[in-house]
This record gives sequence, structure tokens and C-alpha cells, in this order.
Amino acid sequence: MKRALVGIFALVAATVTIVGCGSSGAPSTNQGASKLKFRVFVSNPLFPNGAGGSPVLNIVDASMDVLSLSQISLAGNSTQPGLMSLSPNLRLTMVFSPSGNSITLIDNTTEAIAQSTNGTSSTPVPSINLPGFTESMFFGNANTTAYAAVPTAMVIGQAQGAVEVLNLQTGSIAASIPVPGAHFIVPSPDGNHILVFSDNSDTVTVITTAAVGTHTDPRSYITGFDRPVWAVFSDNATAYILNCGPQCHGIAAGVSLLAGGFPAAGTPPIAFNGTTTPVSGATVGMLSGSALYVAGTPPMTACGAGTSAPNCGKLSVIDTGSMTVTASATITDGYHDRIQMTKDGQLFIGAKGCSNVNISGGEVRGCLSIFNATSSKVVVPPQIGDATGIQPITGRNVVYVVQNGGLGIYDTTTDKLQVSPGNSQNNNGQVDIVGQLFDVKLVD
Repeated sequence: MKRALVGIFALVAATVTIVGCGSSGAPSTNQGASKLKFRVFVSNPLFPNGAGGSPVLNIVDASMDVLSLSQISLAGNSTQPGLMSLSPNLRLTMVFSPSGNSITLIDNTTEAIAQSTNGTSSTPVPSINLPGFTESMFFGNANTTAYAAVPTAMVIGQAQGAVEVLNLQTGSIAASIPVPGAHFIVPSPDGNHILVFSDNSDTVTVITTAAVGTHTDPRSYITGFDRPVWAVFSDNATAYILNCGPQCHGIAAGVSLLAGGFPAAGTPPIAFNGTTTPVSGATVGMLSGSALYVAGTPPMTACGAGTSAPNCGKLSVIDTGSMTVTASATITDGYHDRIQMTKDGQLFIGAKGCSNVNISGGEVRGCLSIFNATSSKVVVPPQIGDATGIQPITGRNVVYVVQNGGLGIYDTTTDKLQVSPGNSQNNNGQVDIVGQLFDVKLVD
């Protein structure tokens, strides 16, 4: 146990401060900073540079749906920019590259690699090389620390898997907390606890962040779930645990109400003894008022009439006051891992690995579903491919969606790709970005 916990006690006090000045020193494709006040970043590893594809973050004017001439170059830092995460203060963006398993830190103000300073000198924050792939990472509430789940991280004397604690001021791994198979991580709103979900496990690991870097084991455990994969917090002491069930080789999908706080760091495992509401499938969810929306794909679920897709997923709506399912709807299948609600009650649900349908002159459908929270109507847009990024645009009836490597801008009043809106300079209402896009984030 002592050897397994060595990485936990590696957290050291930061001696530098991130500042927003200077340039990254990396080769640049920028035409200067965009100077836009309302921006979307789009990760793109294959933006043309005259000699092939260049890794960049494209910048879009989110008020006018216009592509900026400026790009944020990631050459030499991230060769395949994909998943992004935004800091709570909106000042920084983390960009993960599966090629090299590296994380690059972007200063959103300067639109360049973030700088650190020690005294009077400033240098680019180095990219952080993780010990494996991640698809779950987030900033700590102080904006100077981040966390990433790495299911294949090597741990001496234990099964693979760890939660990496990242020092964003020095560009380094500050601590490595062993959690076998750690795949997804969800923080409490106050940042005091992190729920860790491991592959093929019925246990939730709880990390108490205040104990990281001390002589107390920051981990505790709650058993008795059914392949839990995600959580939705309603407050600092209450979380809804999503049990994946059969979709993840378990027994029954459901949503478990975990209330009353979390076990103290380093205490023995406890068993969950609360309420679990059965649902058809549960891999992603979000809370809107008292309604909890949960999406998943039950094995071998027929779609019914109206589509050639062989399988479909399910959306369940749970009233959190009574913990009962009040509505359900059929959506696309696949592994659902993206969900966003718009201001006018349109729920955009994205999946990967769904049953694409592309019949010449006939039905076309992919991994995106749009659910109307008022009418319970579902629209599956005629676009194929995985939906890897979903971003509602604040103050507008517009959602940016990255699907099948391209960007689509949806009008939430029609649930269709927008066409020539009055506030767009584009004739067709869309933004054409050449490359292979993956994620999209509103940074202002």
C-alpha cells in the first residue's frame, strides 16, 4: 500500500503564477489575436497549412457565426487536439491530444499557449504528458490545478488506473492517485470531492481533494452499485449515480440517490443503501430544475416503425422529488456521453458508436438526438457519425455541434441546421471549417 500511494504525496506548493502575456514560442499560423469578444474554440488537428494538416484551435465569432482568420497554433505541443475543458474563470482551456497523450494549456485572452512567470521572466507552460489516454478531465475550482482519469496508468503492485493531479502552473503531474480502471471523474460543485468511476466495477471511489498531498489516504469507497459510470450533483452533498447496468455488462440500469455527504478520506468502504430508480439505460445525464434527464442504450432495443436503425437508445426523465420516471423517449443508440440543454428547453444528446443509417435518397441518421422537454418530441437530424462536441450559444437560439468531424449550427426553434439567419454573414447560416474537428467550447 505504501508503494501504491507514493504518487499521492508528491503534490508540492506552486511557486509560479500563470499570466496572460507573451506568445507560446511555437510555430504560429495566427494572423494575430482575433480580438473577438464572443468566441467559440473548435479543436482541429488537420487544418490546412499549405503543406498538409496543422493542429490548431479554430476561432469562430459566436455572435455572427463567422470563422476568424486567426487560429491558435498547437504545433510542437499537441499534434492531435481533441477533447477540451474550460476553466471556471473562463481564462484557460485544456486541450488533450491522444497522439502522445498530452495536455496543452491555452490562455483564452492571448489565444496562445499559456505563460507562467517566476519573478520577472515568463515562459510557456509545458505540455503535460499523461501516462495514457483520457476522456475525462476537468479544472479544479482554483483554476491552477486539474484532474484527469487515466484507466491504463501503470501503478506498482496494483492494477492499472489512476487519477492524475496536474499542476497547471508548472506543466507537470503533481500527484498520481491509484484507482484501478479509473475512467470517468465528476467533481462536487465545491470541488471538495471527486467521484471516480472505474471500468467493470460496482464501486464508486471518492477522492477528498483536501487530503491530497497529506499523509492521509484521500480515497474512500462506496459499494453496491451496478456498473456506475457517471454522476450528476444537485448540491455538494447530493449526487445521482448513473448505473450503466447491462450496457456495461452489469445487471440492471438505474439512478441511485446518494445523499447526506460522502465518507471521510481513508475510511473503510461503505455500502450504498439508498434509493435506486430503474431506467432503461444510463451513461450520461443532466439536471434541469427538478427534472433529471438520463440517456443510455439498453442491449438489443428495437426502434419501432419510422427508421431503418436496428437498435435505439432511451431517454428517461426522473422527477427528483419522488425519484420516479415521469416520461421516456426513444433516441439514437450508441454510448451517450454528451448532453446539453438550451434556454428554450431543447435537450441535445450526443453518442458515439451508434447505428448510422445512410440510404441514398432515403433515411439518414447518426448519433445526435434532440428532445423537446415540453412536448417530449424527438428529432434525429439527417447527419451521420459520432457527436463529439455540443455547445449551446448563450443568448441565442443556436447550438454548435461537432458531428462526424464537421461543425453544424442548429436553430433550436426548428431543430434543423440554421439557414441564413439575420445575424449571420454566411449565406447558408453555417461555418465551413476544413479539417477533422472533434470538440467545441464557448470561451466567453
